[in-house]
Amino acid sequence: MKESFLGWPGWAHLRLAWLLSAANGVWFVIVYGGCDWFTAHRNLRVPIHLPIEMSIPLVPGAVLVYMSIYALFLAGPFIIRERREFTALILALALATVVAGIGFLLVPARAAFAPPGELGIWAGLFRFADQLNLDYNMVPSLHVTFSVACVKGFARHASRVGRILLWTWAAAIALSTVLTHQHHLVDVVTGWVLGLCSYRAGIAFLNGLRSNFNFAAAHSPR
Repeated sequence: MKESFLGWPGWAHLRLAWLLSAANGVWFVIVYGGCDWFTAHRNLRVPIHLPIEMSIPLVPGAVLVYMSIYALFLAGPFIIRERREFTALILALALATVVAGIGFLLVPARAAFAPPGELGIWAGLFRFADQLNLDYNMVPSLHVTFSVACVKGFARHASRVGRILLWTWAAAIALSTVLTHQHHLVDVVTGWVLGLCSYRAGIAFLNGLRSNFNFAAAHSPR
């Protein structure tokens, strides 16, 4: 019988998940914050937007979808309830952070959109999201990368309808990064590709470690 999509993972798994997530969060802050700080002290800026993007309207309400990525993070341990697989996802996110950090340094950029005007009821949440996003880390969008990697991992446990809904959610988050004027199209595309590749790399890396461990155990002297 197939396990339910959502379920209680047990306290042991939750503690491990929180520990790994906290460590990955510290790693993210160091790399993401460090790259933004470094670029802020450089004069070089690389234009990354297409002229047509300047006509994309600002949709303040899209910040609600933009911030829904944190629901993905919170749901992780309740969907991926096997330790090895959850560890692979965290490895994928950590690897994606490294690759993205290299991209931020190689392509120092800033959003070309005009400052937002009237934000209405979304002003508080919008400005909070804008502060979290910092200023210069554009290519690739880690917001898109992380959502795609998480959905890729979650989809393995979902039904066909569930997979459709999950990928629709990922696409909505990707679209929201543009509608909130936090990112440009090239950021979204590169972020999506990095999300897929980093997840596969995380799984492959952990499988490689397990294979090497099993090989060493099988050939160790008795």
